[in-house]
Amino acid sequence: MNKMLIAAVVVAAGAGGYWYSQQSTQMSTSDNAVLSYVPADTPIFSAQLQPFPIKSYINSLSEAYRQYPVGALDELKQETDPRAKFLLSLAKSYMASMKDGSTFIQTFGLAENIRSYFYTLGLMPVIKVEVANADAIWALLDKAEAESGFTHTNANLKGVDYRSYQLTDESEKEHVNLIFAVHDGLLTSTITTSLSETVLLETALGVTPVDNSIVDAHIIEEIIKKYGFMNEGISYINHKEIVTALTSTDGNQLAGQLSKLFEMLEEDPLVELRTPACQQELASIADNWPRTVAGYDELKVTDKESTFGFRTVVESNNLVLLNAYQTLRGYIPPYVQDTDSNVFTFGLGIDVNQMVPSLTAIWDDMLTPEYQCGPLAEMQAQMSQQSPGMLGMFTGMANGVKGVGVSLIDYKISDDLDNPQLESLDAVVSLSAENPSMLFNLVKPFAPELANIQLSANGNAIDLNTIIPMPAEVNISPKLAIKGNHLVLFAGDKGEAIANSLETDLLVNNGLMVMSADYMKMFKPLLTFIELTGEPIPEDLEMMKDYDMRVKFSLDIDQKGFEIDSHMNSRSTE
Repeated sequence: MNKMLIAAVVVAAGAGGYWYSQQSTQMSTSDNAVLSYVPADTPIFSAQLQPFPIKSYINSLSEAYRQYPVGALDELKQETDPRAKFLLSLAKSYMASMKDGSTFIQTFGLAENIRSYFYTLGLMPVIKVEVANADAIWALLDKAEAESGFTHTNANLKGVDYRSYQLTDESEKEHVNLIFAVHDGLLTSTITTSLSETVLLETALGVTPVDNSIVDAHIIEEIIKKYGFMNEGISYINHKEIVTALTSTDGNQLAGQLSKLFEMLEEDPLVELRTPACQQELASIADNWPRTVAGYDELKVTDKESTFGFRTVVESNNLVLLNAYQTLRGYIPPYVQDTDSNVFTFGLGIDVNQMVPSLTAIWDDMLTPEYQCGPLAEMQAQMSQQSPGMLGMFTGMANGVKGVGVSLIDYKISDDLDNPQLESLDAVVSLSAENPSMLFNLVKPFAPELANIQLSANGNAIDLNTIIPMPAEVNISPKLAIKGNHLVLFAGDKGEAIANSLETDLLVNNGLMVMSADYMKMFKPLLTFIELTGEPIPEDLEMMKDYDMRVKFSLDIDQKGFEIDSHMNSRSTE
């Protein structure tokens, strides 16, 4: 049964994973009828609010991205349970539909441009997707039934026909049902239980609106205005509503549903949290960390290429912690930010001099006030036995360090099968610090090979091959130099150019972490060489050869909270 539920999550994620758009029109949530059925206290919400060109998006993906490893569903294939076989059939149909954009929209009865929604009515998940051809949905489900022997029950609620698939065994007292319906051009999928009230399903199916909706509360407009997101898609997790559900019996819809479930089980696993002290203290924490919100900063979709910029913010109102975390920010060099000219980059910005005072401020804030709520008091007791001040013994040697950067710019493997070697390598590794010469001299006693190296402050490089000879099959000549405030290890002409560019870079605290990768540049030379040798290419690597995608991920913090910025660019296979 667990495997079946995992498969259900995979299918649902695949069906709802395209919540984007390319248009930038002004949005009024009051014009969106679906949102009047979403309660303001929903703990989770994610929606594509403007039509997204799903057909073009599928076409823009490289062929490798649209394929799945052979044997991806082998575990499910061994299942004899009709429910698992039903989900297996849906998963296989989904995989087959990824052949191209036309096949995908025809399989699921979608238009070329769609809106989609995911939210919860308390515990009850609801997925809605705009459809153009409802018959395709029913044909897909009929096919899955024929291949599995798992059948549905037809039902009607206030004029809306729907299919109900019972996921639990007949012998079980409580029933769980998977629901499918098409109403007003929307496919709705949800899950009901024998504990669910009828009005809840009415709301999920778009028959009975809620009294206080997400539109009434102006939540979406507020998020877009506050964070400058594009209008197309917004997601959030409401931490305050989740805390209310965990600490009260009827504070919101989710709390009431959990209370009813625990009453049926004759056991309340949250009883320790549902005390006045926990309610007050956890609510205070939630006030400081109210939501995680996400939206788009960039959207460009054509049949040949797709580019997405997606930003997630963990909101915080705790100025003490925000200031402490911001003080930790260090220096990330410009070359780490460049996703177009590199195979792989990584940058970590940490101001080591500020690490102990910043962590101490964070530690002190988490130990104040003294909690009375049992679980929180226990956490504080464990934290009080430790002290971040001890880090001072380890950070002393790294005094003045602001950050590190790594970049694999380019590499080439020779096509000489009799003498395979790394033909060329352009790469850079940098350590940025207030006094890089002092740090290098501190390290030398731990590496005898470096004992006689004297790095000049004028930026002249030393060829490390003369000190630590490289193997013959590795045709590279690494060099070491101090360039301004940066100790740099580099190889190749491109690596040298970047090293030289660092000489005038100032140590500005500009971030916490950045990482990027170009999958095609990373894997193609290696796989081409393996092909030349005649050796079989591992299946997982074979799929990566034409994986024409670039990704960038960064982590930072400002006065609004933690910010996670993701950027992705994908091109179709030529």
